Amino acid sequence: MSSATDANAGTSTVVHAPDDPKGFYLAVLSLAALGVVYGDIGTSPIYALRESLHSSHGIEGTAANVLGVLSLIFWSLILVISVKYLGFVMRADNRGEGGIMALTALVSPPGGEAKGSRKWLVLAGLFGAALLYGDSMITPAISVLSAVEGLEVATPVFGPYVIPITIAILVGLFSIQRRGTAKVGALFGPIVLIWFLTLGVLGASHIADNPAVFKAINPIHAIAFFQRNGLLGFLVLGSVFLVVTGGEAMYADMGHFGRRPIRLVWFIVVLPALLINYFGQGAMIIAHPETIEQPFYMMAPRWALYPLVGLTTVATVIASQAVISGAFSLTRQAVQLGYLPRMRISQTSSREIGQVYISGINWLLMIGAIGLVVGFGSSSRLAAAYGVAVTTDMVFTTILFGYVALQRFRWPTWTVVLLVVGFLVVDLAFWGANLPKIPHGGWFPLVVAGGILVLMTTWRLGRIMLRRRLSGQGLPVDLFVHNMKQHPQHRVPGTAVYLHSGVRQTPPALLHNLKHNKVLHERVVLLRVVTEEVPYVPREERIRCDDLGAGFFAVTVSYGFSQDPHIPAALAQCPAGVGIEFKPMETSYFLGREKLIPRKDPPMRLWRARLFALMSRNSLGATDFFRLPPNRVIELGAQIEL
Repeated sequence: MSSATDANAGTSTVVHAPDDPKGFYLAVLSLAALGVVYGDIGTSPIYALRESLHSSHGIEGTAANVLGVLSLIFWSLILVISVKYLGFVMRADNRGEGGIMALTALVSPPGGEAKGSRKWLVLAGLFGAALLYGDSMITPAISVLSAVEGLEVATPVFGPYVIPITIAILVGLFSIQRRGTAKVGALFGPIVLIWFLTLGVLGASHIADNPAVFKAINPIHAIAFFQRNGLLGFLVLGSVFLVVTGGEAMYADMGHFGRRPIRLVWFIVVLPALLINYFGQGAMIIAHPETIEQPFYMMAPRWALYPLVGLTTVATVIASQAVISGAFSLTRQAVQLGYLPRMRISQTSSREIGQVYISGINWLLMIGAIGLVVGFGSSSRLAAAYGVAVTTDMVFTTILFGYVALQRFRWPTWTVVLLVVGFLVVDLAFWGANLPKIPHGGWFPLVVAGGILVLMTTWRLGRIMLRRRLSGQGLPVDLFVHNMKQHPQHRVPGTAVYLHSGVRQTPPALLHNLKHNKVLHERVVLLRVVTEEVPYVPREERIRCDDLGAGFFAVTVSYGFSQDPHIPAALAQCPAGVGIEFKPMETSYFLGREKLIPRKDPPMRLWRARLFALMSRNSLGATDFFRLPPNRVIELGAQIEL
């Protein structure tokens, strides 16, 4: 739906949803968006209102306080999701692609190192992206655990088995990731639609007993809540925020479905169902205060409790699947943009480019999620770790959006300032209310994000330093080709492809080969692979071939940061008029393999130089990453002090 495979090129090319889909296609896209985009925010009713009225806040569950919390929930969904994300932030797309990494790419200088204020904006974007890894551990843990806890409502007999059952479900969830979601993805939309309809039915059944609960739409109740409860009321915002934790997912998945289906589904299905369910929970708590401990499950009749637990578990697995897949996609973007080392990325679907699997990331997320379940023991305690990461991420998204609106969109300064200040007032209120959670578990996503940010910045800085080091030792291509014309070398049949990142430098592997073997191939291709700071590069813009003379050719292959490179397929697109033909059995690929040795006085701190060398040694080889035929690859090593 969002992409298709280009059979001729051998690599995936995205076919985005049109800007204005209509009719049956709009319905199909909308149903798919419902299943993929809204799983996270759709499972918030399981625990959000319960945590907002939890006794640990010191807030009494009176009717006035319930109406105040419901008013906060209503206006949070309207201001954060409907206005901020759907109304404004989703306009800041990178050629149709959304998400904080795509937003960071819009801020980053093309092909260079960010400096000044832009450097701090890029760092903010990277830290926001890194926070999503912690979120990818917390979301499966709290979602599945809160679903399984519904068994305790049915009977206390299941109490000792909640944690083991949750762990078993998480192990199963992460174990099937390598199979991809292509086969089951079609089921997500209908199941999530049933879920939202169930939310609406459950809520409506209790609203009918107390329709006065709709008075909470009046923001006066939210204001009165703060006046009545003071600081304690402000801290409740940390739990109220749980109702909007899926906002970033909408933005990140924009490229798959387009703006219109996501907006349509929100206003027609998701927002009404969520509000009806939250208001229904509130009406029930006002009538029956004893249900405040588990209001979501208490809404169901006794006979429907077990089916509801089953449906809830499936819904949380779908919500978890979406955020796990998002972590895979984020990792691929970071690799392509040069913020993480090359790693093995498996495409799990021949149709959907967004469906990828990264083994190392998958098992790290599983270990983290299981550790959270065991360490915290309940969804209520785990909620303390939830919110800090997402609120911080939303703050950074607002700041980056303001920069893009000002610099890219050329919006009037006063308009941007008013929007950003307005959004930040809400974002910072949520962020401040979540700060007290840090000692009680909120530190976890911050520590995870900090570690990943160190890896990202170390790899980026190390690659820049290495490129400078190699360019200082290199020989300009023009001078090298001129020398070869003046002093011809012995030629052998075939084509030699030398991969190198330098723009005007001769690949070191070519110099080493000529120095030691005293021979050149009949055709020598100097290949440079470029990752553009856009998600997708069209097939017709994939390759540029230039004849340098004397049998030398300069070839540049371009990919977007959401595409997987396939060098042999790309080289097959080289125009026939250039004078070069790539025959698989007559083409050899020469790669340089550098062994990095940290100097006593490295250009970056010694520990970072050693970390970069370690990451470089463990990165995926160019042969596998660029899908080169292994029996046609020759590697020439060199030691480089860094």
